Amino acid sequence: MPTLPWTVPNAPGDTTSALVMASRFEVRSLKDVPRFFTKSLAAWRQVKNAPGCLGASLIARPFKRTFLTLSAWDDRRSLMTFNGTDPHRGIVTAMRPTMKTSTFVFWNVEVGDLPVNWADAERRIAEKAAGRPEVD
Repeated sequence: MPTLPWTVPNAPGDTTSALVMASRFEVRSLKDVPRFFTKSLAAWRQVKNAPGCLGASLIARPFKRTFLTLSAWDDRRSLMTFNGTDPHRGIVTAMRPTMKTSTFVFWNVEVGDLPVNWADAERRIAEKAAGRPEVD
């Protein structure tokens, strides 16, 4: 599946910096991939209308059982509101038993530096998964 390209749901307004979140999810089995993929599309539709979301992208690597997300938010509150709102909240609960690993990384960038480079995001995810501390 191709990468879902960087989508900008909201203009940054007066915000000059953005909170970026990158995540990597690995499901336990190939049989879990279709369900995770379907659920991720529901979350993708939600993020496209989420207040405070300044941009988002998704990579699915079904044969590796991995999914990666990259998003930028005007502040942590907007991200946490999205995280705690259905359908995302229900997806997290429903998919928890099928997850092998999950890695989340957060950092700040200037709004003018959006969209964030996927190579940088994947490097940060790999460093976090290896136990290295996050740095801005």
